[in-house]
Amino acid sequence: MANMTRLKARGRTGKPTWRIQFYDGAGDRRAIYLGAVPKKAADVWLNRVEQLNACIIAGVALDTDLAVWVGSLQDASHDRLVQVGLAEPRDSSKREAITIARLTVAFVERSAGKPATIRGFQQTLNSLVVFFGPDAKIESITAEGADAWRVWVANDKQGSGRRKKRRTTEDNRLAAPTVAKRVSVAKQVFRCAVRWEWLKKSPFEALRPGSQANPTRAHYVPLETIRDVLDACPSVEWKLVIGLARFSGLRCPTEIGELRWGDVNWAKGRLTVRAKKTEHHGADHAVRVVPICPELRGVLADAFEQAEPGATSIVPMASRPGVNLRTYLERIISKAGHTLWPRLLQNLRASCATDWVEKYPSHVVAKWLGHSPKVAAQHYLMSRDHHFEDVVGTDDSRPEVGANGGQGSPTECDVNCASIATRNATPQASASGSTEPHETTEPADTTRVTAGSSGIAPVTKTGRVAGTGFEPVTSRL
Repeated sequence: MANMTRLKARGRTGKPTWRIQFYDGAGDRRAIYLGAVPKKAADVWLNRVEQLNACIIAGVALDTDLAVWVGSLQDASHDRLVQVGLAEPRDSSKREAITIARLTVAFVERSAGKPATIRGFQQTLNSLVVFFGPDAKIESITAEGADAWRVWVANDKQGSGRRKKRRTTEDNRLAAPTVAKRVSVAKQVFRCAVRWEWLKKSPFEALRPGSQANPTRAHYVPLETIRDVLDACPSVEWKLVIGLARFSGLRCPTEIGELRWGDVNWAKGRLTVRAKKTEHHGADHAVRVVPICPELRGVLADAFEQAEPGATSIVPMASRPGVNLRTYLERIISKAGHTLWPRLLQNLRASCATDWVEKYPSHVVAKWLGHSPKVAAQHYLMSRDHHFEDVVGTDDSRPEVGANGGQGSPTECDVNCASIATRNATPQASASGSTEPHETTEPADTTRVTAGSSGIAPVTKTGRVAGTGFEPVTSRL
């Protein structure tokens, strides 16, 4: 009879592990550690271990069902049975080799991500295949090889994909946030190999991806610029694409393309948004409600009047498969007389987030936009020049030193700052042209050097404290 014990949670997963103990035919106690597996899977193992041990002790052959189960185990799981004498070692020459190519294909096939997410993964998968080779066994990849891959990805100027697209950096290398993203995906790929028991340990586990935020591509789009762009739009549908991204912070095209006229609550000024990107996090992330500002309300009203009878989609062109909005949007911005900014649609959403967070609490804004405050601070919110200027103050707002002017008496800080500025701007009187040293017979504590002169004047000891200036107060000079 075998028994199973639930062990305390350990490691990064924080999940409990399971241990199966039994006595073999010689009376020795054996143990199998299953790791952090579900309770149902642990129960299956407990039942199979009891059957295997009973067959070995009785000296009978395994039944078909039990033999099939043992044969279907991955190598790592089968080795656990071998270590406690419940199975024979497998012939290593007959083991199916797991290559990089097979791992990348399995990762895509078993991934639950959205199609756009999978397309983003493909660049990292291609780089792994190109660097290590499609026939390289994943067991042969070491931590040293993982480090070499990261260096190669960071220094590669050609790209490993089919499309040789010109990059935004001057030397055509990947930006640091992009390298961090690819390292993160590679870690995820090999972490799956460990979970599938194709590997015992990931060679990429110790790599630190770094930050994926890229402040160099952040750009605040002012409302004045957006109004000019809206005037240059050829249709009300294009005005909706730009207005929904800038005034409501919607993701384009995924969220804008899903909008229906039934999602607009005209009476309360609310817009119901369905988020495909975050729906897998739960019901709270699948649907959210966004306020409709007056400027966006006008664009929506115009589009509603021009919509065909029975139309349901608000922006039909944004829901078309493979739609490319960027190219035509570049023409609209150029027609409006403005310079193209990086990440055209993403920075519209980020600019909306920046405007909202100045007026409303960050947790409220994050709920409207469908992300956490941490994500907003890292990828969306931008510093504005007027924030810095408000702290420093303009020349008109600063009180004039030496005159009340309706501002009252100047403060000590104002006087000191003005004195420092005057002293720095006015050169001190030059010393005498003589370079000969001056000698004195007076003791050091009874002499002083007068400003602007190389002469030394005697000081009379009075016991009084010296005058206060910019230097700290002392008992004597």
